Amino acid sequence: MELFDVYPLYDVTPVSAKGIVITDDKGNKYLDFYGGHAVISIGHSHPYYIERIKSQIDKIGFYSNSVKNPLQNQLAARLGELSNCRDYNLFLCNSGAEANENALKLASFHTNKSRVIAFTNSFHGRTSAAVAATDNEKINAPINKQQKVTFLSFEDIKAFKTEIKKEDVCAVILEAIQGVGGLDEPSGIFYREISALCKKYGVVLIADEVQSGFGRSGSFFAFQHHKIKPDIITIAKGMGNGFPVGGVLIHKNIQASYGLLGTTFGGNHLACTAVLAVLEVMEKEQLIENAEKLGKYFKQKASEIPQVKEIKGRGLMLGLKFDFEVADLRKRLIYNQHLFTGGAKDKYVLRILPALTIKENDLDQFFEALKNELQ
Repeated sequence: MELFDVYPLYDVTPVSAKGIVITDDKGNKYLDFYGGHAVISIGHSHPYYIERIKSQIDKIGFYSNSVKNPLQNQLAARLGELSNCRDYNLFLCNSGAEANENALKLASFHTNKSRVIAFTNSFHGRTSAAVAATDNEKINAPINKQQKVTFLSFEDIKAFKTEIKKEDVCAVILEAIQGVGGLDEPSGIFYREISALCKKYGVVLIADEVQSGFGRSGSFFAFQHHKIKPDIITIAKGMGNGFPVGGVLIHKNIQASYGLLGTTFGGNHLACTAVLAVLEVMEKEQLIENAEKLGKYFKQKASEIPQVKEIKGRGLMLGLKFDFEVADLRKRLIYNQHLFTGGAKDKYVLRILPALTIKENDLDQFFEALKNELQ
């Protein structure tokens, strides 16, 4: 048997990693400014994280959600406290796509409606309703297109009002900072206006924080920059620092009932331990504050490079826009400078998503490597 060939691969084979340094099978070292799609939040192989995982696996790694797991309660309490989202309940799952799938399902249950409003250049996952709400025709199969989704542009409040007044919408889903789409953001005014309209028409507002959550934007959640309160918040990626875990934060106004949602692996003992370790490191090492500080430093350094036409994003969820497609630049950064970065749907945007533990000198190295390849 061979692998189902769906990934174009760079010719690099990582075998170990520490902090933001990845070592390949030939002994070459690379600086990781992509974190595997923003997954590595507290750095590769953080010693406290490793200790917590090892300690937990010696006790119990998994049992189903048919029995009590106090780690889930500890995680919910800690997450509510650190994110300032105490008036939400937590459902744990395995990935961002599953989180968004459950969020959309809950919205449909809650409103007894089925149409979704999403936004141009959105990415919410590759499963049924999540991929239907993703603005990418190439990954939407005919079975996904049965979902009722209307795509609108950020800031087009007139079109938004027209659609929401039809009163058949169950949910509005959006990323406060778009990830795969290329770091576009709605304005605070637009976000607050659609939030008010959702409340007026009884529509569930879903904040997709799968990539931007857990401190990456310089706030625990990116929507918090805009002073709004979504009905549902979805999380994954950086919450487990590489352990596969996702979650849905559901406002207490939305009622739970037995059998409404379910998962086999979600919220297992190892997953909860991984997330608790991440939260504890984030608090102890003040990583949200570090993300905000270094985001400003990044923008200052980037503004000195004439080839950079636009600096996008917040905190350590950042993008550099050029007047050329960046695919070749990414390859040269990997093979010549031994440095990982990311691409986007916008082929002119280079995405930067490092661990929140990085320091100014790490960014200095990034910009030195970038300048070398732009000469």
